[in-house]
Amino acid sequence: MGSEEKEVLDNPVVVEGEMPAAETVDLAALQADYLAMKDQLLRAVAETENTRRRLTRERDETAKYAASSFAKEMLDVADNLHRALAAIPAEALAKDEALKSLFEGVSATERQLDAAFTRQQIKRLWPEGEKFDSNLHQAMFEVPGTDQPNGTVVQVLQAGYVMHDRLLRPALVGVAKGEPKPAGDTPGHVDTVA
Repeated sequence: MGSEEKEVLDNPVVVEGEMPAAETVDLAALQADYLAMKDQLLRAVAETENTRRRLTRERDETAKYAASSFAKEMLDVADNLHRALAAIPAEALAKDEALKSLFEGVSATERQLDAAFTRQQIKRLWPEGEKFDSNLHQAMFEVPGTDQPNGTVVQVLQAGYVMHDRLLRPALVGVAKGEPKPAGDTPGHVDTVA
């Protein structure tokens, strides 16, 4: 075999539009394998990105709400400090210096606790005069004859608290019960039901 014959065997001439059958099958199989592998790769990359985003979100939420169970336990402390201050009559403070000192100390402690709550994005809810919101308030009773619109919070029994955007404890409230208006109080109303 001369060099010309070897070159012809190594580089077969293909007439345009014609291809040997074995190479057609191999090329089609390779293209199918390529497309399948490309699809698998794209799916794996997408799954990895979704997992990364989910873990980032979970990490951020964990950091944001890590203190929520401790904060829930501290709400009773805040309530007790508030009740202790409210229980001392003003005239007793004027008469007793020791009681006045105790009152100032408890007030300072309450302010420090409120400041710590503020730093942790914990907000106190005192919804008196606001419209009742079942997402933030828990109605304990209805109060008739308050001259307030139906569903207005007229009394707060216990403050509620939220941390960032999550409810730690609903406010316990009394809600105005609107009295139905007597019949004939609506001028221009025509009864069309027969």
